[in-house]
Amino acid sequence: MPTISVIIPTLNEAGGIASTIASLREAGLDDILVVDGGSEDDTVGIAGNLGCTVIGNVTGGRAGQMNRGAENCDGDVLFFLHGDTTLPVRAAERLRKIAEPSCHIVGGGFVRYFESPSLFLKLTCWLAGIRSRWFGVFLGDQGIFVRREIFETLEGFDETLPYGEDLDFSMRMRTLGKTATITPAVLSSARRFDQKGPLGQTLSDFTVAREIIRESRERIAAS
Repeated sequence: MPTISVIIPTLNEAGGIASTIASLREAGLDDILVVDGGSEDDTVGIAGNLGCTVIGNVTGGRAGQMNRGAENCDGDVLFFLHGDTTLPVRAAERLRKIAEPSCHIVGGGFVRYFESPSLFLKLTCWLAGIRSRWFGVFLGDQGIFVRREIFETLEGFDETLPYGEDLDFSMRMRTLGKTATITPAVLSSARRFDQKGPLGQTLSDFTVAREIIRESRERIAAS
């Protein structure tokens, strides 16, 4: 059975990192590496006290954090998970099955729901599930997994991108083989929707995603 290393990029995640780590431990995923981008809260202390390997003060944004994590773990499969997202036990079981070489899956991600009563956000999550299944495109808060050899072929996440590194990576990943969308869903914090509201933040995300998709398509076509 392939080994799975969990890489969690963090920045001021003290409010949720313990729950995220607990969900991974309960699911039997114990190879956990927390890569911190310079948190000013107790993220690093909490992760260390919970027995995780921690790398602190990593530069290069979230892409750089995830790349440094991949360089410092040994798993056959790399699983990138946000520090405010929890993983159901059955989801981990599905990941282990999909990760088997006999499945011939290069990588993928999970269906995702937000920790919010918003019906609008529930709708966006449903649509995101369709997007992932039909087009093989995943965002970081869905949890992205990839076989190590595929990650190395792609040379990891693009550290030149100020944002959208997850979308760009998943678009490049799907050019190398079949991807999978896994259920049951991971549960992610809805805190980033607090300031602009669900609709405002979703429209902002869509604008960014459209630009990243355009640029990624151009790079893929030129390669």
